[in-house]
Amino acid sequence: MTSAADDDEEAALPGQPQVAGTASFSKFMHVLQLVADWPPAGEGPNVTALVRASGYPRPTVHRIVAALLAERLLVAAPPHGLALGPRLIQLASQSWGRSELRVIAAEELKRLRDATGETVHLAIPNGNSMVYIEKLESPSAVRMASRIGTSVTLHSTAVGKAYLAALAADALEPLLKTVALRPYTANTFTERAALRKDLALTRQRGYAMDQEENEAGIFCFGAAIRGHRGAPVAAISVSTLLFRQKQNPEQAYVAPLLAACAAISARIAETPSLSSADLL
Repeated sequence: MTSAADDDEEAALPGQPQVAGTASFSKFMHVLQLVADWPPAGEGPNVTALVRASGYPRPTVHRIVAALLAERLLVAAPPHGLALGPRLIQLASQSWGRSELRVIAAEELKRLRDATGETVHLAIPNGNSMVYIEKLESPSAVRMASRIGTSVTLHSTAVGKAYLAALAADALEPLLKTVALRPYTANTFTERAALRKDLALTRQRGYAMDQEENEAGIFCFGAAIRGHRGAPVAAISVSTLLFRQKQNPEQAYVAPLLAACAAISARIAETPSLSSADLL
């Protein structure tokens, strides 16, 4: 059976930070993230599913799950699965409610949703992904399945590509090397050269496009929000279902999107006490 000491000696997953003394903590966080990102349809994952998804030994996963259950970070989800627990949800709610960026962006996000009639997402970078910290639903009867707290990829989403394209070259290249170009649809970029070309086009026109690259039937436009020194700190997207996309998307979606990002960036610039760390 794997002991806690032995577990600390196990190699962390590729792409995880190699910091002395944090191997066990990284594993706990990885298991929590797997449960959080589990597809919403059906029950949550059980231990067997987490063993397969994490690559950790079954005793390690058993120990992690038991500890997370004891701390109410996970709960049993009948009949046999696991779900995020009330303590984690409480912590997340407090963090979400205090997000300076959400407060600054709230008015512009609502204006953008009302102007476009479509779903609007606000996302911040998290390692080699983006995380939705706000979502305003379209008034249409057909809704998007995304939710606040969802992690999305950099290479297949409008928020991800908008963020990448706004980075300086010395920040972009190291980050791109950590991104696994997993295909989600036939349109997803899976070659780095093609992705770099698309990012150059994004940079030139000032906004990103997700042309059914992350999910079939969904078309998104994204643009970056910039901090004090011009570096991107977040991104906003407008998502529309392909069948109801308006005739002139640049006027209908892109113009109000760019106006919202410019207004929020200006609000950040007007508040010198705020840094990118404070915002996030």
